[in-house]
Amino acid sequence: QVQVVESGGGLVQAGGSLRLSCAASGLTFSNRPMGWFRQAPGKEREFVACVSWSTRDASYANSVKGRFTISRENAKNTMYLQMYSLKPEDTAVYYCAAGYQLSTCAAVSLSRLDYWGQGTQVTVSS
Repeated sequence: QVQVVESGGGLVQAGGSLRLSCAASGLTFSNRPMGWFRQAPGKEREFVACVSWSTRDASYANSVKGRFTISRENAKNTMYLQMYSLKPEDTAVYYCAAGYQLSTCAAVSLSRLDYWGQGTQVTVSS
């Protein structure tokens, strides 16, 4: 049974930081790109960041570039999103997503995804 579970969300003041984690089980983790998406109230889900299965490549939405850092530990089947300088507009439910095996972050950014997590709420107060 495949499980993709996010954790680390919460309430933080503007300018603060949070670190999200995504733990995956029941799937081959190390040969998939992994991504983060988010959905704010009343808005469509949007791509946030992706890290390639080799860990050599990462891509970010323009809105988070320079503030968020994505990483992964294949030995632990875990991915992270370190978020700095948070803004109220970062408030959303953040979802972890697994791309197809041997696919790319380009595909992930187009929502070509194999598995999703249930999401974790991030709220940034002004």
